[in-house]
Amino acid sequence: MGRLDGKVAIVTGGASGIGKGAAIAMAEEGAAVMVTDVDDLQGEEVAAEIQKNGGKAAYRHQDTSDETAWPEIVGATVAAFGPLAVLVNNAGIAIGGAIEDFSLEDWRKQNAVNLDGVFMGTREAIRTMKTTGGGSIINVSSVAGLRGSAGLGGYCASKGGVRLFSKAAAVECARAGYKIRVNSVHPGIIDTPIWQKSVQDGWANDEALANTNFGVRDGANQIDVDALAESVPLGIAGVPKDIADGIVFLASDESRYVTGTELVIDGGVSA
Repeated sequence: MGRLDGKVAIVTGGASGIGKGAAIAMAEEGAAVMVTDVDDLQGEEVAAEIQKNGGKAAYRHQDTSDETAWPEIVGATVAAFGPLAVLVNNAGIAIGGAIEDFSLEDWRKQNAVNLDGVFMGTREAIRTMKTTGGGSIINVSSVAGLRGSAGLGGYCASKGGVRLFSKAAAVECARAGYKIRVNSVHPGIIDTPIWQKSVQDGWANDEALANTNFGVRDGANQIDVDALAESVPLGIAGVPKDIADGIVFLASDESRYVTGTELVIDGGVSA
């Protein structure tokens, strides 16, 4: 038997990186997984890979910053697999830049996905889980949500918001008697595409940051993952499965007494 047998899950940003790793790991443990993303090609491939390996999965396009999409995604998941038991709010973007030069447009764009999307997903999950016996909400933050990093002020703010919002949601659900647990996960230097997609563009045109390590020693992933591994006490960069294993634990009944906390998976960076 799998650790997540009978559970239905949604994983946002599931087309690549940590989201893909989480979706595959959860399906391997018996969960039926709805993979959502804006990258339809890779998202469909992840769902197909899970199905090919005997798991249950489907894919839906989702912009997590679109409020109208959330009830539709939850509704489609319930219709396909049954009551929602696990939500992994993983979708996120990273935009780097010095604070003095950072645009309000980029600030709002980053928060729309990293924080607003987490809020709306958590809200929708609570609305449905409270009527079906509870569940687990797992919000993916970052070590950059625990410590400040030069060149990542906006990103740190959004991920720090995820951490404290998760704690507030956990206490609120517990006191309401909803049997819904809410926790945050904080990856350190993980070899994923997010920095190649977003941060590189934000830093490439910023001369003041071009030759720095962007505060990575204070807890942010970066473009040259191999070089950055030298700053990790364990001496290696993490891989998506390292985070996925933590997510599986928080999704399972093994963590039934864990809520309102942060699971830091960073190789010792924040120690």
